[in-house]
Amino acid sequence: MDWLQIVVLSLVQGLTEFLPVSSSAHLILVPVFSDWPDQGLAFDVALHLGSLSAVVLYFRHELVTMTASWGRSVAGRGTDDDARLAWWVILATIPVGLAGLAFADTISEVMRSPLVLAGGLIVFGVVLGIADWRHRGTRSEYRLSWRDALWIGLAQALALIPGTSRSGITMTAALMLGLTREAAARFSFLLSIPVIVLAGGLEALDLVEASAPVAWGDLAAGTVLSGVSAYLCIHFFLAFIRRIGMQPFVVYRLLLGVALIWLFG
Repeated sequence: MDWLQIVVLSLVQGLTEFLPVSSSAHLILVPVFSDWPDQGLAFDVALHLGSLSAVVLYFRHELVTMTASWGRSVAGRGTDDDARLAWWVILATIPVGLAGLAFADTISEVMRSPLVLAGGLIVFGVVLGIADWRHRGTRSEYRLSWRDALWIGLAQALALIPGTSRSGITMTAALMLGLTREAAARFSFLLSIPVIVLAGGLEALDLVEASAPVAWGDLAAGTVLSGVSAYLCIHFFLAFIRRIGMQPFVVYRLLLGVALIWLFG
């Protein structure tokens, strides 16, 4: 891999993993518009590691508190808001985990065309726009119930469809349930942790079985660039949506979807 490919793929992963614009769509489109060879499984794992490091670092204080409270609840020493939030993250991860085991191979083989991406970007972009426009909630992520968490988890399973956006569909569901924009984004970011761990873990297992040669310098650069860009993305996104909302991302999704239909239709 040359340095331009490393930088572009790392920034695409870092910037789109947490934005409601579908990181998978952008990573699929990069090779479509370039002559670069496939980056390989090891580099995909490195990009996931960078994104995971960013979200864990950003929410490190919340994660420490949630983990401690969750441990006390497991030991039967009471359940507080932080423990419940930890349980809801676990509950909301179950549907996408089961759906991934059942359908991931089929979806990756059949539904990764540019036109499918265009449909996902447009349809779920419109749904996000409606949710952001009509549902101005006041609830925080700590006020979720188990039913709310399950609903968001079921919505998250739709992210297996290319173009949907995991962060976009979870934020959409959370907005419809009455969460504020910031709370919807924060819960979506917390949900990304187990999802990235599961996806990266599966890729890592495949990588071990493949036993291909590893370019450690490329992997280190991809991890750092992806992590730094993802951290900055989380920080500025939370400040951005507080003032402006989701509509700019909706417009971007629609324009990208229309462009794909025009190019490949």
